[in-house]
Amino acid sequence: MSFIKENNGSRFLLWSLFIVIIDQLTKYLVVYNIEENTVGWSFMAPFFRLVHVHNEGAAFSFLADMGGWQRYFFCFVSVSISALLICYLLRTDRKKKWTCLAISLVIGGAIGNLIDRMVLSYVIDFLLFHFRIDAFSIAYTYPAFNVADIAVCIGAGLLVGIGFFGKEEQSKS
Repeated sequence: MSFIKENNGSRFLLWSLFIVIIDQLTKYLVVYNIEENTVGWSFMAPFFRLVHVHNEGAAFSFLADMGGWQRYFFCFVSVSISALLICYLLRTDRKKKWTCLAISLVIGGAIGNLIDRMVLSYVIDFLLFHFRIDAFSIAYTYPAFNVADIAVCIGAGLLVGIGFFGKEEQSKS
């Protein structure tokens, strides 16, 4: 555990753990309160619903109907990316707080969905946004997603933003 005492981003792994716990807790609540492939509650807004769907693919159900090999591929990708990001985080100065936070969010999200894939062979998605304009016969439903997906997107967005709009201050040591 000596890596935690160093001046690196290891303490930010607590954010990853937090994301994994919240992700798994929310999925547990969905599984035990909403029947599979049904729409749950629509109590917050008319454009938002809680659902319970299984996603055997990646984002937007990419490769979902490929016969099962994609489970192992996505597990391999998740483990590889998480391991690389953990190594990178352990080499990043903890004073680069936004970079460390972004990396830890991606790690937490990747591990949250990895747990589902390894245990269930699919990922549980439950947040569904949609809108409908009857006057123009327009209806759009965004693919369902979960807390882990949100963490990965926010973390990746932060990394892109840091990359495009400036680097964080280097530590002065």
